[in-house]
Amino acid sequence: MPVSMSSSRILEVGFGFWHSKVLLTAVELGVFTCLSDQPMRGSELGAMLKLHPRGVWDFLDALVSMDFLHRDGEGESAYYKNTNDTAYYLDKTKLTYIGGVLEMCSERLFRIWDDLDIALKTGKPQNENKYRQKPIFEELYEDPPRLEQFMNAMRGLSYSNYEAFSEKFDFSQYKSLCDVGGATALLSSLVAKKHAHLKCSTFDLPQVEPIAKKWLAKEGLLGRVAVVSGNFFEDELPVADIITMGLILHDWDLERKKHLIQLAFNSLPEGGVLIAIENIIDDERRENTFGLMMSLNMLMEFGDAFDFTGADFWGWCKEAGFKRYEIMHLSGSCSAAIAYK
Repeated sequence: MPVSMSSSRILEVGFGFWHSKVLLTAVELGVFTCLSDQPMRGSELGAMLKLHPRGVWDFLDALVSMDFLHRDGEGESAYYKNTNDTAYYLDKTKLTYIGGVLEMCSERLFRIWDDLDIALKTGKPQNENKYRQKPIFEELYEDPPRLEQFMNAMRGLSYSNYEAFSEKFDFSQYKSLCDVGGATALLSSLVAKKHAHLKCSTFDLPQVEPIAKKWLAKEGLLGRVAVVSGNFFEDELPVADIITMGLILHDWDLERKKHLIQLAFNSLPEGGVLIAIENIIDDERRENTFGLMMSLNMLMEFGDAFDFTGADFWGWCKEAGFKRYEIMHLSGSCSAAIAYK
């Protein structure tokens, strides 16, 4: 009996973890970084990665079949090399590397998501700290190396979205920008590079300041982007014409989301703008699968945190006093929700 189209789709999604784990393992092993300089035979690459011969060619050819590697030739004499995308995004030696978040997926999220059913039944987070009753951010900020790993992972996840924002938004009528929860200062760096007239700053907790300055130094922007330390649940936000929050609002429950939006309103001048860059869920909640999955991930990580629609965002912003809003699509599942004071 032939397999119907509907059952094929069911099986494709059901076995989707196979594809995911092959890619995540390739990133974790450093396959694409090893291939950054020149193509290699499977036996050479396998030896470099210390892989057993039994799985090498199945593993590499699976990556070929998923369009993550190119292969020239057949059999054991064939050479493997990166695709344009994997060379650009998954080579650790490049600033465009986004593999940090995939490493985190392999190391943490792949296992945490095994308890999705428990999260759905209890509404409780299922991260490593569920038995210790300590919030994950509190754990992160007590462990500098782990905090930097997390920040670098988020940098990879956000790079293409922030780059698109720096190109698409019209900055000409504004003089200053502050990125709240700026982490590695990626957003403010990308904007500063493209818009020399803007005074840019990044705002985050004191523990993050060394991480931000390390990245700014690497990109030669220490004198161009200011690093401001503070706590957005205890302090006022810096005054700026544009306040951005990239993947910040979705980390919190409704009360704290509204608190952050009100803080932004209070620090903006008349005509200023708040921009939330998130995987904004479509208002009918039918299309942005990644946004909905990210909201489930917030359940897994924090319990009461969630992603939201543009209509949700506008409701909270209107309550805070903003006059109008719009949604600007950036890349993939990500958009900028923009509220004008």
